[in-house]
Amino acid sequence: MNKKKIMRKQVRAQHTLMRHEGIECVSHATQNLVIANAGLGNGMSRHQLLKTVEEYGLVEALLMPPNKPYSFVKYGSTEEAKKAFDALNGRELTLGDSGQNVVLYSNFVEKVFLKNAVPTNLPPGLVVIEKVVSPEEERRMLESIDWMGDEDAQNAQKTLKHRKVKHFGYEFRYDNNNVDKDKPLPGGLPEICSLFLEKCLKQGYIKHKPDQLTVNQYEPGQGIPPHIDTHSAFEDEIISLSLGAEIVMDFKHPDGHTVAVMLPRCSLLVMSGESRYLWTHGITPRKYDIIQASELGQKVGTITADVGDLTLNQRKTRTSFTFRKVRRSPCNCIYPSVCDSQKGQKRQIQPSFPHNEMEASELEQEYVHKVYEEIATHFSSTRHSPWPRIVEFLRSLPEGSIVADVGCGNGKYLGINKDLYMIGCDRSKNLVDICGEKNFQAFVGDALSVPIRSGSCDACISIAVIHHFSTAERRLAAIRELARLLRPGGTALIYVWAMEQEYKNQKSKYLKEKHGNKDKEEEINSGMAQRLPGDQMPDSSSQDSACTDQLLGDSKDKGCGAKPVADSRLPVHTNRTSFHSQDLLVPWHLKGGTKKRRENVETVLFPAGSKESQGPSPVFHRYYHVFCEGELEAACRSLDGVRVQKSYYDQGNWCVVLEKL
Repeated sequence: MNKKKIMRKQVRAQHTLMRHEGIECVSHATQNLVIANAGLGNGMSRHQLLKTVEEYGLVEALLMPPNKPYSFVKYGSTEEAKKAFDALNGRELTLGDSGQNVVLYSNFVEKVFLKNAVPTNLPPGLVVIEKVVSPEEERRMLESIDWMGDEDAQNAQKTLKHRKVKHFGYEFRYDNNNVDKDKPLPGGLPEICSLFLEKCLKQGYIKHKPDQLTVNQYEPGQGIPPHIDTHSAFEDEIISLSLGAEIVMDFKHPDGHTVAVMLPRCSLLVMSGESRYLWTHGITPRKYDIIQASELGQKVGTITADVGDLTLNQRKTRTSFTFRKVRRSPCNCIYPSVCDSQKGQKRQIQPSFPHNEMEASELEQEYVHKVYEEIATHFSSTRHSPWPRIVEFLRSLPEGSIVADVGCGNGKYLGINKDLYMIGCDRSKNLVDICGEKNFQAFVGDALSVPIRSGSCDACISIAVIHHFSTAERRLAAIRELARLLRPGGTALIYVWAMEQEYKNQKSKYLKEKHGNKDKEEEINSGMAQRLPGDQMPDSSSQDSACTDQLLGDSKDKGCGAKPVADSRLPVHTNRTSFHSQDLLVPWHLKGGTKKRRENVETVLFPAGSKESQGPSPVFHRYYHVFCEGELEAACRSLDGVRVQKSYYDQGNWCVVLEKL
């Protein structure tokens, strides 16, 4: 290849690198090279590339970003890097087993900083058990399936576009994504499969014995589209045994969060709860999977974008045995937005008070996170008036202070004091996008696990956030997380909605505007939105209440004059009235509709979106725990290493200024 063509390709590679990574190539020699056409994205394995680049000197680091057509190499010296630069430009290589020829192009770069993805957790309710069958059991199970015989009704054998399929017990109908429960297939499950299920029950891997089996055989390059197994067809627990080869399965949450999970050969995947009902799962059709190089597909876990430990793994023929139990009654899960049994029906029962961590997380997902994603635009339009005492706090901070707004919403406070370095985070991507439109620095994050270094903030604010956590433990954890972010001497301002909307014989603005302009309702109907007048209530730092004793165990509406919730069901609050329960659902009447109206917007009374319809204006329900007098202060005092500087009541909110010792 002539030099002019090589230079042209080099320049193109430079532009690609700047566009994708923001990294600029340099004209002088350094220890670091970027090599185009030598990435995981175009079929280059770590083993092959390492073998190639080691020909020219000692390789200190080899970084291969996932799905990108280039890689980075750091040599022990500039001389070695220059030698590789000259030799690799225009060099032709044949990629692994594909036989495809590629031409490499290299450029010098300064230090390369590629952020590794934070390790992700498995979806809730998902378990992968390694080496659940022996090689002999694997052989016998594979031999029990006769793929060579004619397609027959007994096993409902199909040859689909993406794979071969056989059904046992009941046939899964791909035309309607369901099973004919009145027409079991003759013969039942193969005997060896029944023995396997007995072993799983005995070992405690599963709770119920399945009565339906689908066997899929995948050749390299084949896969299955992302899907959720039909709720009305099968019970909660779905298990899948991987035989013949390992595979990477992709899981996706409705909020867009994805998790790639390695399923080693002879491993058992168990999906229950949220992972079964809410997350889609699928296998991307491709001939290679990107996996952790150090584990080579032999270890269970999520695939993280560790650019220093990724490689390609060639797929082989894999057979999956997926066992399910046919459902005999309609599904009544807590995910009606994706439940075919509940589509078009009104849910007559409100959600229950959570009794464990999983229930609390699911409640907040349905009645907080999903709702704010849906109402973000309308919500933001009502959030424009900063609250005076929060402005006062921010303006009192020294110039140059680093401040985190945890639960920043639309960024109402991020631009209050231009002398501060403020960054916001919020669970709602749509609200964070609105912050970006205002040129504020904000990112999507969870208030229970903020990705900011410990002790790095001079101050934090948490305005109308903690009252959305549904257990005392989670509320305390949110306060502890704020304290973690602070440097010693740093302060945090916390606001939560108050149970006492009438305090010292004065009604809050929330109650006063009961008969006011209806358009203002959403602007002041929650602790996340009250517009406060200039006059403030006096501090009440020494006050206690009956609710303080309930702090570390969920109060379940004891004290503060709250009434117990019958059958643990959460009541729906009537806007502009006093609270009669500490844990409740607060309606939000959406103005102007949503960008994408869901099919069940007119029919679902409670969640998945937790919305009901009143004509053209959908109603969403948000979970709140309203705080009794002294409750927030007592929670703060229960933590080590912090002290309460002051606490006060501010127009329907309890407020605390916390200092880290």
